[in-house]
Amino acid sequence: MSISVAVAGASGYAGGELLRLLSSHPEFTVRTVTAHNNAGSRLGDIHPHLHRLGDLVLADTNAESLAGHDLVFVALPHGKSGELTDQLSPDTVVVDAGADHRLVDEDAWGQFYGGQYHGAWEYGLPELPRDGARQREHLVGATRIAAPGCNVTAVSLGLAPAVAAGLVELQDLVAVLSVGPSGAGRSLKPNLLASEIMGAASAYAVGGVHRHIPEIQQDLRWAASAAGQPEEGPITISFTPVLVPMSRGILATSTARVLPGVTESDLRDAYEAAYGDEQFIALSAPGRYPSTAEVLGANVAAIGIALDEAAGRLVAVTALDNLTKGTAGAAVQSANIALGLNEGAGLPTEGVAP
Repeated sequence: MSISVAVAGASGYAGGELLRLLSSHPEFTVRTVTAHNNAGSRLGDIHPHLHRLGDLVLADTNAESLAGHDLVFVALPHGKSGELTDQLSPDTVVVDAGADHRLVDEDAWGQFYGGQYHGAWEYGLPELPRDGARQREHLVGATRIAAPGCNVTAVSLGLAPAVAAGLVELQDLVAVLSVGPSGAGRSLKPNLLASEIMGAASAYAVGGVHRHIPEIQQDLRWAASAAGQPEEGPITISFTPVLVPMSRGILATSTARVLPGVTESDLRDAYEAAYGDEQFIALSAPGRYPSTAEVLGANVAAIGIALDEAAGRLVAVTALDNLTKGTAGAAVQSANIALGLNEGAGLPTEGVAP
């Protein structure tokens, strides 16, 4: 018996990526797709690459359109999904690909997002170390799931094993990311025009104001709990994203001060212990570091690590596709776990090259 699925916000990039993955899922059947401005349009006219689903017509995004489905994915801008999801049946499994239900700290929501706080849901980053286990244990049987931010996934997965093993300090973390513009959504914005970004790289949200910062801190607090460190301890991170001319992808270089006596072998052992059995994390061999090209279209985070002995810092380089492992893939992966399905159902591990 197939599981009936609706996707709200289906005309955007995240919605389109969700539908790409769902179109080949062995257990899910997409029945309803919704949008705001594009309501009434044929899906294939908005996303011509979605050949199997192209004849679906976009309905209005409202609770009535989404009612009656077993599983609902919501891919709306921050601040737009909370009110909608409050109206959905508690028996429906709902996965929010936006930010509205990620943060457990209401004050952090108010500081970085503003507007009404709708509460935190189970967090959809299965591989994250937490409480001596993994976050996936919290997803089993969940009916409300918040998929993580794409930049957050790259930084958190890059640093979490070292944090969980107690090998690095929790202050003076640094992350610089090269990101493609699709992470900003499909709405027309002058700074994302091709003429503005082609042949250029530009930093944005500089100086501790990016909305993903409190979510990274939250993730690393959970990872620290695996090492017996207090979750309420201070975690400081300097986070700087840089917009680069590639349509999709994130390359995050994240660093942390290692504790005295920690060796590169210690770090590698920690990453192997954390991720060696994870099907959607690829650890690079010593001396090799991933590129965004190798994870294009794949639900995979590729991670390479090194110890900068002169600086006394761990360097973790993480590459992922912001729309796949960074958003839609994490949402589908988490839904699979919640529903007791094969965690990898419908999710590609192989990238597209060249």
